[in-house]
Amino acid sequence: MLNIVTAEHISAIKDLLGPELVNDQAINEDYSHDEMTIYGTKMPDLVVTPRCTEDVAKLLKYANDNRLAIIPRGAGTGLCGGCVAINGGILIDMTRMDKILEIDKKTMTATFEPGVILMNAIEKVSEEGFLYAPDPGEKSATIGGNVMTNAGGMRAIKYGVTRDHIKGLEIVLADGSILTIGGKIAKNSSGYDLKDLIIGSEGTLAVVTKIITKIIPKPKLMTSLLIPFNTLKEALEAVPYITNLEYVATTIEFMEKEVIEDARLYLGKDFPNKDYNAYLIVSYSGNNKAELSRMIESCAELALEKRAIDVFISDTEERQASIWDARGAFLEAIKNSTTEMDECDVVVDIDKVSDFNDFAKNVADRENIRMRSFGHAGDGNLHIYILKDDMPDDLWRNKAKAFMDALYEEASILKGQVSGEHGIGHAKKGYLRDSLDPKVIDLMKKIKIAFDPNNILNPSKVIDID
Repeated sequence: MLNIVTAEHISAIKDLLGPELVNDQAINEDYSHDEMTIYGTKMPDLVVTPRCTEDVAKLLKYANDNRLAIIPRGAGTGLCGGCVAINGGILIDMTRMDKILEIDKKTMTATFEPGVILMNAIEKVSEEGFLYAPDPGEKSATIGGNVMTNAGGMRAIKYGVTRDHIKGLEIVLADGSILTIGGKIAKNSSGYDLKDLIIGSEGTLAVVTKIITKIIPKPKLMTSLLIPFNTLKEALEAVPYITNLEYVATTIEFMEKEVIEDARLYLGKDFPNKDYNAYLIVSYSGNNKAELSRMIESCAELALEKRAIDVFISDTEERQASIWDARGAFLEAIKNSTTEMDECDVVVDIDKVSDFNDFAKNVADRENIRMRSFGHAGDGNLHIYILKDDMPDDLWRNKAKAFMDALYEEASILKGQVSGEHGIGHAKKGYLRDSLDPKVIDLMKKIKIAFDPNNILNPSKVIDID
């Protein structure tokens, strides 16, 4: 049983860490929620902004000794309520730990503190001639947040997700112990891989204080193809064939005309071509023009065979920016177009994406609710949003629940998973529980207890242990 944070606790933490790191008054409202306010708003009892690993360790030891909840938070860009202090407690804001510690060209690794903003990490690595390959859409997220949700992104089809690029972590356990797991080494078969348990754990097992990532040589050239289709079904049915081509695409994204229009209105600038109902964006990267030309030609020929209307090649920075700026703005554009929204982040086999999207549209029509969808066609991860608009609150809640219940049940039938990259937080716990074998849930509970026996780390997130 966790305790309520008292004035005595707050005073002791100020003495332990210094009052400049502890705020229990006039806490910014942003700390009460993440990007999806539908999943609740709740102010923490206090906010602590550590400067170093030792600050984190001191705080966690005190919290564990006194049975106080700790809620780790990065930039607050999550979409499942994972950083919301739903039961009160101490929110630990990691954004002050924002140093890029090292770019090691010999081992091809980069070492970051968890509060480093993704766009800054990408830029710094690029300046050194390397690529940090994971490409989550929210570039203002922190690297630590990406690790905690195992963020995916648009380049996952070729390079994998965040987990595939993390080589080592420094972590603080619930009792304040500081551990290093993994490192710069190229291989490791030395016992259980605790590093991979931490990645994607959403702050429920440990607090990450240092991250060692793999970096790779930056490709010299990249070209994107904008491929229009008459229907989204035709576009999605072409995807498995594209993934079977000789050359592996860097990205394969899908979108419909409506979400492009949302982005156009939000950004105030045109998409290169907005005349058709559905599109794929396929990009390739390489190191010489001849190789890249072969990639483009084989994809274009196949797309036209599979009923594409045309293939537009975006081979300049300006043309590519017009496409990818719009794609990067989809979430904010949809959010800006309505009063409230809810999201489904399922992942299914890539040959089931079309069927699942059709199912979602049918449910939206049945519930008479507006829907937007886009996502990572190349790895089967769909982002499906339903929009409240001017719907009364009670009706919205009922329709949103009916919609989500139907979609997660269908994902289970198709042998998919509840989340492809956004995580579980507290919003999707029930769907996770219903989708997995009870023995799997029991194993997860035992892992949680082994790492955090007093349940102080982000309690009531991912799974419930009591």
